[in-house]
This record gives sequence, structure tokens and C-alpha cells, in this order.
Amino acid sequence: MLFRNEKDKKDPGGDEPQSGLRVPLLPLRDIIVFPHMVVPLFVGRQKSIRALEEAMGKQKYILLAAQKDAKTNDPSESDIYEVGTLGNVVQLLRLPDGTVKVLVEGKHRARILRYVDNPDYFLVDAEEIEEVCEGTTEVEALIRSVNSTFEHYVKLNKKIPAETVMSVASITEAARLADTIVAHLGVKLEDKEALLETTDPAERLEKVLGYMRSEIEILEVEKRIRTRVKKQMEKTQKEYYLNEQMRAIQKELGEKDEFKNEIQELDEKIKAKKMTAEAQEKSIKELKKLKMMSPMSAEATVVRNYIDWMISLPWGEYTDDKLDIEEAEKVLDEDHYGLEKVKKRIIEYLAVQQLVGQLKGPIICLVGPPGVGKTSLGKSIARSTGRKFVRISLGGVRDEAEVRGHRRTYIGALPGKIIQSMKKAGAGNPVFLLDEVDKMSTDFRGDPSSALLEVLDPEQNTAFNDHYLDVDYDLSKVMFITTANNLERIPRPLQDRMEIIRIAGYTELEKLNIAKKYLIPKCRENNGLKEENIEFSDNAVLGLVRHYTKEAGVRSLEREISSVCRKVAVEIIKGDSEDQTLVNSESLPKYLGPEKFRYGRAGEEARIGVTTGLAWTDLGGELLKTEVAVVPGKGKLTITGRLGEVMQESAQAAMSYVRSRADDLGLTRDFYQAIDVHIHVPEGATPKDGPSAGITLATSLVSALTRIPVRSDLAMTGEVTLRGNVLPIGGLKEKVLAAHRGGITHILIPAENEKDIEEIPESIRKDLTIELVEHADEVLRKALVLEDPESFLKKQRQIAEAFTEAPSPTDVVTH
Repeated sequence: MLFRNEKDKKDPGGDEPQSGLRVPLLPLRDIIVFPHMVVPLFVGRQKSIRALEEAMGKQKYILLAAQKDAKTNDPSESDIYEVGTLGNVVQLLRLPDGTVKVLVEGKHRARILRYVDNPDYFLVDAEEIEEVCEGTTEVEALIRSVNSTFEHYVKLNKKIPAETVMSVASITEAARLADTIVAHLGVKLEDKEALLETTDPAERLEKVLGYMRSEIEILEVEKRIRTRVKKQMEKTQKEYYLNEQMRAIQKELGEKDEFKNEIQELDEKIKAKKMTAEAQEKSIKELKKLKMMSPMSAEATVVRNYIDWMISLPWGEYTDDKLDIEEAEKVLDEDHYGLEKVKKRIIEYLAVQQLVGQLKGPIICLVGPPGVGKTSLGKSIARSTGRKFVRISLGGVRDEAEVRGHRRTYIGALPGKIIQSMKKAGAGNPVFLLDEVDKMSTDFRGDPSSALLEVLDPEQNTAFNDHYLDVDYDLSKVMFITTANNLERIPRPLQDRMEIIRIAGYTELEKLNIAKKYLIPKCRENNGLKEENIEFSDNAVLGLVRHYTKEAGVRSLEREISSVCRKVAVEIIKGDSEDQTLVNSESLPKYLGPEKFRYGRAGEEARIGVTTGLAWTDLGGELLKTEVAVVPGKGKLTITGRLGEVMQESAQAAMSYVRSRADDLGLTRDFYQAIDVHIHVPEGATPKDGPSAGITLATSLVSALTRIPVRSDLAMTGEVTLRGNVLPIGGLKEKVLAAHRGGITHILIPAENEKDIEEIPESIRKDLTIELVEHADEVLRKALVLEDPESFLKKQRQIAEAFTEAPSPTDVVTH
């Protein structure tokens, strides 16, 4: 036999096989060759081709073993099953593309004993697996069951030719019968390998019988499905044939009805749309109603418009998200500088979308001053995620029907802006920007902000009900982004439904980078200039930021750059400028006139009763001077500067704190009865409110009463209580940026705001000394110009006499 002959042969390395026989190994992908099978194989891997060449050069024997993973291009020993089939190479044909077509015949089962080192191809020592099957009555019954079951299987499976049944029925050996039938079954590779490794033919026949019965069940289900589909198709074809006949008859008679054609077209469109069951039922009901109407009636027009709206909406039509995080980061960075919080949130959404597969669209509210890029960020997010972009402005919207639509009982009724925008987007998952959500107002027509509660609630917007459509529409896949300047103007229930992300104003460094990367190239292009015509130095951009603009965003900066570009364009047209125009800080007055704003002059002198506070407005942070004058009187407290109720109460609380500390401040207990105190906050035309000026007011009061000046290089913010405790405030980042712009070097903030310091850019923090305070006593020690700050809050009775005279509010101490 082969095994005895091969046992005496040597491998290329000269090693003797340990036992059995030594043969080349051919790893197979997605196929298992059983004994008695003749199979054609296409071989493309060089190691496999060399194994075949080695087999052809000897006795044409080769071991055929399957890979565990078909995707592995270069399998190792552990990637190949231990049991395979010893085969005979019947024919080998080389193809023009370098691959080989080979015809192999399986002979015997064999087990791999060990792999022999060979760099050219797999060479193994293997042994034949002996199969013994006794011809018992049980085996005979098993053979008959397998034959009859296989005959039934062939009748159901049209892919197997009928003559196969005859050839299988002639096989009397249990082992060969099992190996022959398994080749015709559509079982998994792992199951076929298990059959190959089963050495007992009777056990193997039982497994084959089980697989066949499972396959027969599946085939019978498929047959029932095919029968149902065939009947449905026959019915559809019959209807189509009759309809075509009707059309042909109408055409011959010249009675083709345009209205009926329109009805039919609408019917086809309704069926083609992936509407919800409710929407489809409603549309079909309206279509039946339309069929009964005169085409020229007013009601028919209303119904036709309704159906048009229903079929024009994107029902179940979604664009594919771009889930490439690196590409999304690149797009976001290309369009906007900074804004890290928003970018991180979008990247987080894409990452979770990759892991989960289906995710409700986030509802984000971007709050910040004008000109920081909130609206343009929406377009950038749409571009980075590969979604459609739609925007509606809610500024001045005061009618609830603008959001929910009008009922069809009204003439000229339309869906609301939400549904109109979904139609415009053409997809069910756009990036939807609701701009200026804080500018909505309310009147007798309803409250649009209340209508938005359903739109922006992830638990409710799966079934948004527009008054016009009167059916539920799914908005859960939409990525809603709202923008606002002032969070206080958004109702609390609406705030609760959104993820608030604050966007602070830009620092000087950020504005410089934005101008160089985005604004200057944009303005140059808009004004017909090229890079060789005009260039801005860094000093020029900083000069524009400091002396010609005063804003948290960059809109005014863009306007000033455009103004310079226009004037340079005039010079080029007139022939006054031939070379490149370099705009620097010295040439800015030539193009833009005198400087519009002072920069870096916080105050050159320490003044009595004048303290620099920090305010936070819709436009960003601001420096806010607080002045106090003390004059003879009868204890009257006057507050001016158009202050709101909260700020007036802060002034009264500050006054009460000062009175409670009269002894420690060196004042008589009844000092206030002989004087009038006037508190004024300049820029009287501008409304001001909020509690954060508490310590500023208290410091100004103490300074005016004790005749001790306040440091001019220091600013402060914090709410004060009657006990002198300093409470936390909001908008710290914007306030600190304003202080930095104004040339302030020291800032006092509440100790509880320490957590917010991390949000302030490092470049700003290194230029400032930020001190934390818990009590107003600490504020006074740090803010007043004192020779001995530690001894300040001791009793100073000798100063009390000073209040018998009228102190001047303009006393100045050089600092």
C-alpha cells in the first residue's frame, strides 16, 4: 500500500518520518474533502502550488485539511484542523493568471501526527485512520432510513440532480454512504469537520440523518413561503394586466381621464413611501375621499395638498452617518478654531454611534455671546457627520402654530416650520439648527417655547404631532442644535430638555489665530484681492482687536478687516499701490481713523469710593465701575445707574454689612444718620442687574466711608450676604477675559468658584493673579490701599471724627 511505500521515503531535509507516512499538506478554505469525493480546486497560494507540484512529482498523494478560518492568508499549524483526507491528484492544469486548477479524489481519513520543517510548503507526518463497521441489523436499518430521507431531501432541493438518488442507493457500505451524502448537504464547515473526525460509520450515519432532517424542515418552510409569494405575484400580475387593458380601452375610446391618472399616481406614491401604518392609513383614506370629489372643488385642492405633503416627507429615509472620528475632527478643526467642548461632544456622539449602531439624536444648546460661531458651527457639524443641514430662526416667533402648524380647517393652512424643514432636508436625520431660541416671545396666539417642549424631548419626539398632518412623525433621529445668547430667557422646562454647552468669548490669541486662518483669507477673496496684494502683520491684527473692536466674538473684527481690504482695493485701482501692501499697527489709523477704544488702561490712580467690578452680559464680559459718594445728610441711601431689583437689594445688603461692622471699621454706630450715601454705576442708559456686584458695592462703601482708596489694578466679583460671606457667581470665564482685555492684573473671586478656573485658558491665567475669598473682610484687606492690611479691621476710633466733614468723592491717591 501507499503508506508502507511512503514510509520509507525521505523529506527534502533528509529526516525520517517518525511514524505513518510523510506527505505534502494542502490547506483548504471553506471546503472539506471526504473520502470517495472527486473535487475540483483552484489554488493560488505559492506554498500550496509547490505542495501540489511535490505531490505530482511523486505518487500524486497529498493530505487535504481545512483551515479553521478561511480569511487567514498564511495559516500556521494551529490554524489547520488535525484530521483531513488523504487524496490523490487526478489532474493538474496551470491557468494564465498563475493559479492552478487541480482535480483531487479523496481516499482515506488521516490524522496529522506532526509538522516537518520545510520552508517551501507544508510537509506532515500522518497516519491513516482505520474505520471498522459491523454489518448489524441496526446499521442496516440506519442505511435504509438514510436512503429514504435522502430521497425526500432531493425532491425538495432542486439543486441536486435526480440521478444522484440512484447512485447513492447503490452504496451498501455505511462509511461510504455517510461520506457521499454529507457532500450534498448545506451544513456548516465545523459540522462537516466533526463528521470527518467521527470514525464510527454508524455514529456518522446518525449525525448525517439528523442534519438531513433539519435541512428538510428548512426546505419545507421555504417551499411554503415560495408558494405564498407566487400566489401574491399571480394576483398582482392579474391586477396589472386588467389595469393595462382598461388603459388601452380608454385610449382607444379617447376617454383618458387626467384626474384618474393623477389619483393613480398618488396611490402609487403612497404605496412606495415607507410611511408608518397610521400615516399610510390616513393617506389612503384621504385619497378615497379625493376620488369621490369633483376635481375642481375647493375641498379637493385642500385634500390634494395634504396628500402631497404626506408623500413629500422623508418617511424612514435616512442618510448614512460618517462615523470616521478622525475625519470629523479634521472637518471641525478646518471650520472653527477652539470650541473644544462642542467638538468633543460631537466626537463622543459619533463614537457611541459606532458602538451602539442606533442612537437618538442629541439635543444640544449652544449658549454664548454673538459672533463666536454658534450658527456656523451647526453647518460644520452637519458636514463632519455627513448629514443634511436645515436651519430655522426663532427670533421674534410668537405664534405656536409656527412650530406645530395650523389645522386644516383654516384657509391656506400649512404644516409648522419643523415639518417644512424636514421636507426641505429630504432625510429623517438632518442636523436641525434652531437659531436664537431665547428670542421667542409670547402673546394671545400661544407660547412657541411650550410647543418646542415636545420637539426637544427625546422621550416624546418619536411621535411629534403636527396640527396640519394630524399623524405622528418621528424626530428622534434628528440632531437638534439650538443657539442662544442668554440662558435666563429660555424657560426652565425647555432648558431641562437640552444639553447646555457654554461658549465663552475668544481670547486675544484665539482672535489672532481666527483672523489669520479664516477671516483674512475670506475678506481678501471677497474683495478681489490676492495674497500678493495685501498682508496683515500680527501687530496689525492685535491692534484691530484692542483698539477698533470691543466684543466677545469676531464679527466686528471681520468688518474692520474688510474695511482695510476695501481701501487697499481702491489704492490698487487708482494705481497708488503697486507692491504688496503690508498692514501693521502704525498704518491702521490711515485706513480706519483714530483708535475707537482704550485698551489696557484699567485705571492709573487709586481712587476713594471707586471699585472695578466684573459683569457678564449677552455680549460677553465687561468691566463695571462702581462709585460711592458720601455727603452730609440724614441717612438717605440713593442708588442710580438703572440698576435692577436684584442689584439694588445687593447694594442694601452691602450697606447693612458695613453698618454691622462699624466698630471694626472705625466708624461710630450711628455714622449713617449724619450722612447721605449715593451709589452710582456709570453708563446709566444700560440696564444692569444681578447679585455678583455685592463685594464691589461693599468695597466702594467702605472706601468712601473710611477715606481709603481702592487699588486700580484690581477687579472683583461675588455676591455678599449680611454676614459678609462671599457666595459663588456665574460667567467667570467671560468676566476674567474682560478683566484681561482691560489691563487688570489682580482678580478676587469667590472661593466656591475655584472649580471654574480650569475653564480659563492657560495663556490668560499666567498674566493674572486670581485670589479666592470667602469673606468680605478678606476682600477689604486685599482691595484697599493699606499700609498694614492685617491691622485694618481693628477698631479705628480716631477716624470717626473725619465724618463730621463732607468728604469729597473725587479725592485721589496716586498708586
